[in-house]
Amino acid sequence: MAARPLSRMLRRLLRSSARSCSSGAPVTQPCPGESARAASEEVSRRRQFLREHAAPFSAFLTDSFGRQHSYLRISLTEKCNLRCQYCMPEEGVPLTPKANLLTTEEILTLARLFVKEGIDKIRLTGGEPLIRPDVVDIVAQLQRLEGLRTIGVTTNGINLARLLPQLQKAGLSAINISLDTLVPAKFEFIVRRKGFHKVMEGIHKAIELGYNPVKVNCVVMRGLNEDELLDFAALTEGLPLDVRFIEYMPFDGNKWNFKKMVSYKEMLDTVRQQWPELEKVPEEESSTAKAFKIPGFQGQISFITSMSEHFCGTCNRLRITADGNLKVCLFGNSEVSLRDHLRAGASEQELLRIIGAAVGRKKRQHAGMFSISQMKNRPMILIELFLMFPNSPPANPSIFSWDPLHVQGLRPRMSFSSQVATLWKGCRVPQTPPLAQQRLGSGSFQRHYTSRADSDANSKCLSPGSWASAAPSGPQLTSEQLTHVDSEGRAAMVDVGRKPDTERVAVASAVVLLGPVAFKLVQQNQLKKGDALVVAQLAGVQAAKVTSQLIPLCHHVALSHIQVQLELDSTRHAVKIQASCRARGPTGVEMEALTSAAVAALTLYDMCKAVSRDIVLEEIKLISKTGGQRGDFHRA
Repeated sequence: MAARPLSRMLRRLLRSSARSCSSGAPVTQPCPGESARAASEEVSRRRQFLREHAAPFSAFLTDSFGRQHSYLRISLTEKCNLRCQYCMPEEGVPLTPKANLLTTEEILTLARLFVKEGIDKIRLTGGEPLIRPDVVDIVAQLQRLEGLRTIGVTTNGINLARLLPQLQKAGLSAINISLDTLVPAKFEFIVRRKGFHKVMEGIHKAIELGYNPVKVNCVVMRGLNEDELLDFAALTEGLPLDVRFIEYMPFDGNKWNFKKMVSYKEMLDTVRQQWPELEKVPEEESSTAKAFKIPGFQGQISFITSMSEHFCGTCNRLRITADGNLKVCLFGNSEVSLRDHLRAGASEQELLRIIGAAVGRKKRQHAGMFSISQMKNRPMILIELFLMFPNSPPANPSIFSWDPLHVQGLRPRMSFSSQVATLWKGCRVPQTPPLAQQRLGSGSFQRHYTSRADSDANSKCLSPGSWASAAPSGPQLTSEQLTHVDSEGRAAMVDVGRKPDTERVAVASAVVLLGPVAFKLVQQNQLKKGDALVVAQLAGVQAAKVTSQLIPLCHHVALSHIQVQLELDSTRHAVKIQASCRARGPTGVEMEALTSAAVAALTLYDMCKAVSRDIVLEEIKLISKTGGQRGDFHRA
């Protein structure tokens, strides 16, 4: 490798030739006063000299197919400040003990080694790299490495606006921001956290500080966000963005499904229908993206076709995980621990031999989309990616308790504004529902969904075991007179102005008999319309909130708690729905609970009716109500 420092020295001399004379160059530098033509000829001679004496690319970073790896991605942490449903369960994943993660000095030692061998681009990833306390210092240290041309970061954008001025000063030169939706409610549903406005603020700050382009990574999945392709593309009209649409890729635990993948060609056709004049943009040989530009637009759109049209033949990327393992292929399960060898005192040459052996074993291409989905690989959060999609059971089933997750529920969905510019202003992000999938005993796959909108963190919630019938409790008072008619028999709303405010809770249920075909598709989450259980869950939550708009004489109730649970019953090929509502006020919430269960059931029917018309909705009933003047009710 002795030739490489010589080559770099010559390149530095070449770069400085326009500024001063240097007798150390292989030919004489024209001094001030010589003609411009002579200076130009001298530069040409220097370039010819470099071509003839250029050092070969590092053999350690060149695989058996001649691919030269000049791009290194380093994961700084496994932690993240979001809980994306497609990436990890709400409470997180088992993390590597801190002692087993690379230290800052180890990261820099490996970076120096790789850069010395020819790596000229490093991208910092996670987890979420910007939650690492010394990320600015790491960027500053990398900036000092001779030969490193680009330092980039891939971030979820939550901390970007706050840290970017410091990062730019330290030497950060490229930014990729992950954003899978432009709908604030959907954003919070996906990531289980607030923060849409922070991501938008981060994108705006990157543009303000002169980053061009600012890359926005959007993984596209059918049933979730493929309807936003044109909205994302429209952002490039007045902003220097490179919106990169990424095909949905399989990783351990994300239950990849071919039907959910929206292919590059399908996405391209969608965009071309809106903008037929779309033009292909030339890209570098090692680029992973197929780039296009709409004439007159400031930015561009790109497509990363990992699944439908792989780009393995020009792959120049290597990855180091947060725990120090070298991965030569994102989709490969082969890893070698550089950390262990580093800590065992391996010399630079020994490390290079280990790296070279791993690179040399790299295969010509990955196994293809269907084979990859069956392979064992790290969950994405433990590699470097947070750009996947929902419907992910945990990588380790033991993480979950037997109870479904209870998290905050979704407010009515916000529609996407036709004025794209409004997305760049601060906005309040609504609360979101969860998705939990569990693998239960005897190898059977059971999916549980539960949502909760709750203003009181200590509220009492119905457990999944509450399907069992409860014994009657309290006086069962009834009235022989209808309360929603006046003395003349006309419909009238009951006056509750003088009734005392009490805590009211009601639980209702419904059953949807799907039949074996539709049930299997719902269980495996393979409906073309999307995830029926999630959609029904959301519909149940929303229906409870608008009950007074659906039932003419029903009072509006300010609900403090909504919980919707869906459970699959394989013996009956049915979905059991249970809705619980709570509020403090002068009137009960049984109508809200019943409406929630009924609309969730109707939504399941709507999602499945294309598969089977032999669907039956039954057992829509009140299970219990408490807090009213006439006493508590529990169905026997």
